[in-house]
Amino acid sequence: MTTKSAELRLPIEGMSCASCVSRVEKALSGVSGVRSVSVNLASGSAELALDKGAATGELVAAVEKAGYGCPSEQLELVIGGMSCASCTGRVEKVLRRLPGVLSATVNLAAGRAYVELLAGSQDISALSAAVEKAGFTAEAADDAPKSNKNDDHEREQHSLKRSLLTSAVLTLPVFVLEMGSHFVPGMHHWVEATLGQSLNWQIQFVLATLVLFGPGLLFLKKGLPALLRGASEMNSLVALGGLAAWGYSTVATFAGHWLPAGSRQVYFEAAAVIVTLILLGRFLEARAKGRTGEAIQKLLGLQAPTARVERDGSTEDIPLERVKVKDKVRVRPGERIPVDGTVIDGSSWVDESMLTGEPEPVEKGEGDEVTGGTVNNKGSLLVQVTQVGKQTRLAQIIRMVEQAQGAKLPIQALVDKVTAVFVPVVMSLALLTFVLWWWLGPEPALSFALVNGVAVLIIACPCAMGLATPTSIMVGTGRAAELGVLFRKGEALQALRAVKVIAFDKTGTLTEGKPELTDLETADGVEKDGVLARIAAVEQRSEHPIAEALVAAAKERNLNLPEVSEFDTVTGMGVRAKVDGVRVEVGADRYLKSLNMDLSVFADTAKRLAGEGKTPLYAAIDGQPAAILAVADRVKEGSPEAIAALHEQGLKVAMITGDNKGTARAIADELGIDVVEAEVMPDGKVEALEHLRQQHGTVAFVGDGINDAPALAAADVGLAIGTGTDIAIESAQVVLMRGDLRSVPQALAISHATLRNIRQNLFWAFAYNVCLIPVAAGVLYPAFGLLLSPMLAAGAMALSSVFVVSNALRLKRFSPTGQGAS
Repeated sequence: MTTKSAELRLPIEGMSCASCVSRVEKALSGVSGVRSVSVNLASGSAELALDKGAATGELVAAVEKAGYGCPSEQLELVIGGMSCASCTGRVEKVLRRLPGVLSATVNLAAGRAYVELLAGSQDISALSAAVEKAGFTAEAADDAPKSNKNDDHEREQHSLKRSLLTSAVLTLPVFVLEMGSHFVPGMHHWVEATLGQSLNWQIQFVLATLVLFGPGLLFLKKGLPALLRGASEMNSLVALGGLAAWGYSTVATFAGHWLPAGSRQVYFEAAAVIVTLILLGRFLEARAKGRTGEAIQKLLGLQAPTARVERDGSTEDIPLERVKVKDKVRVRPGERIPVDGTVIDGSSWVDESMLTGEPEPVEKGEGDEVTGGTVNNKGSLLVQVTQVGKQTRLAQIIRMVEQAQGAKLPIQALVDKVTAVFVPVVMSLALLTFVLWWWLGPEPALSFALVNGVAVLIIACPCAMGLATPTSIMVGTGRAAELGVLFRKGEALQALRAVKVIAFDKTGTLTEGKPELTDLETADGVEKDGVLARIAAVEQRSEHPIAEALVAAAKERNLNLPEVSEFDTVTGMGVRAKVDGVRVEVGADRYLKSLNMDLSVFADTAKRLAGEGKTPLYAAIDGQPAAILAVADRVKEGSPEAIAALHEQGLKVAMITGDNKGTARAIADELGIDVVEAEVMPDGKVEALEHLRQQHGTVAFVGDGINDAPALAAADVGLAIGTGTDIAIESAQVVLMRGDLRSVPQALAISHATLRNIRQNLFWAFAYNVCLIPVAAGVLYPAFGLLLSPMLAAGAMALSSVFVVSNALRLKRFSPTGQGAS
């Protein structure tokens, strides 16, 4: 929401005249909270004065409904100082309040904020200032992936370890002096005889003060200002609990006469142990969280730091960031290729397993493309650079993984609602617990009230709630990347789990996409080589894989291809042209039938070929059917196993193809496919998907070609084969880096494993708080005489976060076959 009397510049796309200006002004004026609006055609923008209550999203929706657009951009911030789910909610809230911000999501585990805003409406400095005003640190994430995240984790762990050791050394004597007197026979009398109560308490005061205002200052510096801002969070609970125990004990030590009779007791050990145990939990959590991003670190480790560049006749090793497009880079045997480029000299075998997962190296020679991060095995290569920096394939893969790891799944909505009110509710419960025990509790009532109130503050753990989802997403998507499955959109993790039917494109997805001519039969009086030469001459103008197969067959027979004119493509049907002045049409049966040709002469042959899983094509010369051809496309290795694995997961498998029904059914029977959508035109795949959705439910589509892009976008989840076209990849939510379809059941399996892990974490986080907060408040005391010590509360709270992160880390052991550790 915007602030009162805020001004906003709204960029508008698509305006071309004064009428457009009028329509946009009318649309924006109708939005609640808009005071005034002025649209400028020349600048392509609208200047608005807004009241509190005018949401940027509503403004954009109004413009889009009027038929225009509002360009947006994505910005990323690295956020420091967050410790729990309440912190993420606070950061999201302040970012969403800024004019021009459309959405903001914050990932606690990654320590990042992902902001979508109107193009040019805010800059990084404004976003950072808003976050810093809320009590956190913020800086722009670098455009290109950097490898300093490990350094940050190491520094955090080192700082926490130092604080933990200091706190433990100071806490141990306090714990021994106080708790030893309760549990070690004779120790109480020994302490009284040697130190006396007064000196004993003063020693505890000094040590506890050093703990609370030394290592524990971390919680006070963050928690108390947040409390004063009305944005209390986990540090606020710890600060209040620790200060309450320390303050009460200090009064009992130096001004005990102020307290009611029987209530003069000290809880310095509780204040000190609370700090120590929570520091222990933070240290263990930081160490575990450092492992959640190992997938990114492995990918970053594939980047060569330098490149050997040949310029002006000399060779120089320079940092990778200084390499430019069109530079020539020499790669010696055994070295990692530093950049994306094209081989212009030399030949070698390159290990591309980091991209494809295939262990066998690939031969590379002049004209072949190579990818940065792959390994040159044997020969020397001279590579001309085509992509650098964030445009390289490896950088794009890293960016995809980072974006997926920063995603907020729909399941997180419930967590956000709870954590938005969690800390204030806990503080209210702690106050209520204190009042009820002081009013109704046994003597010394004030002591009981303090202990139980502090226990409620300390036991509550919004950290576990905040970490439950993002840590699982980070580890799950990282493990998926190691398996060659890239989630371009993290939301696909949850969407995949709901899929009921998987639809595959046939050519290039289920099959190799390299068809071969297997049969050619002609009508009476038509010579085979002559008709094949004419067919190949026409198909030479086409880019379809089948056309390439026909041309290749003619070349194998050393046929001379005649001249072609008036070439035309009939989309989804076939091609036509004039060859030596004679009209030639080549295509599916539906094409020639649409030209009113009788194909009955080939009926028996067509039936036989379709039964063999071959695609029959027809050729007509000068308006008469002349030949029937059979083209077969080999099924990809791994396709049968992939489909069998999907069946084991309880899914239906469909195939969408332009083949006739007989051929399609034969291939489906060979592969064990359940549903066939045959004779589908390229623009009919979206309709076929809708048909599958109505029959079976949520549908995923797997494809690789340009004509698959609409279907990939229209499916509930689109999975693109990484060896396919860039357009298909951009339209998909999941990219399968390997051409092997066995990656599809792997993607589904890791989706199920990650969601199962998230549910486990959320159950623990919620159940922990629901069960232990009442125990800390003392509900078991009337029946069983049991109370929860603040020290035990601190230990349980610390372990809850460690449990959640450790459980998420089990996904690192995920196996697509056993699917264990999930």
